[in-house]
Amino acid sequence: MAKAAANLSQRGPKKSIDAGKTEGRQPMMKVSGRAAASASPAPPWSVSYILGVLIHHPLLCLFGVSLLFFMGVEYTIGMIPSASPPFDIGFVLTRPLNTFLSTRPNLNTLLAALNTVFVGMQTSYIIWTLLIERRPRATISALFMFTCRGILGCSTQLPLPQGFLGSGADFPVGNVSFFLFFSGHVAGSVIASLDMRRMRRYQMAMGFDALNLLQALRLLATRGHYTIDLAVGVGAGLLFDALASNYEEASAKTKHAGSCCCNCDVFT
Repeated sequence: MAKAAANLSQRGPKKSIDAGKTEGRQPMMKVSGRAAASASPAPPWSVSYILGVLIHHPLLCLFGVSLLFFMGVEYTIGMIPSASPPFDIGFVLTRPLNTFLSTRPNLNTLLAALNTVFVGMQTSYIIWTLLIERRPRATISALFMFTCRGILGCSTQLPLPQGFLGSGADFPVGNVSFFLFFSGHVAGSVIASLDMRRMRRYQMAMGFDALNLLQALRLLATRGHYTIDLAVGVGAGLLFDALASNYEEASAKTKHAGSCCCNCDVFT
């Protein structure tokens, strides 16, 4: 009897302590749930609020002004006639270079060969990150990018710009045919540069960015791409690098959930 009473006395406080812990958790859970469900109300519109936006977000304000400006330009600018070549500001700015290279085919071939070497550097680096460093993000980005580029290139086939200066040393070799929109040269360089920055290879990244600028200048001067092809190439490199990051995160969640049956450690 004494032992039973002692056991009951020992169990009693334990239950009360456990109950206290449970009761202590419930209000915290309720409070955290309410905090997650409720969002802070937006501040009312006022002069001080607008001034705060102008001071703390000048870039967004500049974009707002540019929106109004280009809306006016779009609805007042004259359209290019269908029988005329397209207008390209990059072609206008590089017209002296185009004339210079058109009279010097050997120099044009040399620049094309150097550009092909740079494309090989991009490709080699991306393959290196996958096979040697076992980091697939740059490769996934390149796969996404070239797939999208192929779909867009087949969907809209643009004519070669007037004044195009081809070379047998350029990539694709001989310029037999290639997609204009968008520039895979530029996008691939951006993907490699972003990966270098992730690994804190800042000097390599700066070197790639400088070579990418020279590459873009050459492509405009030789009429190998329109300006919009190069600009979208930069955006495509940034976009598909972010999509590759999302793919890696989703693959890691799938693997940890136990629904992935393959040995794909390199992709997580």
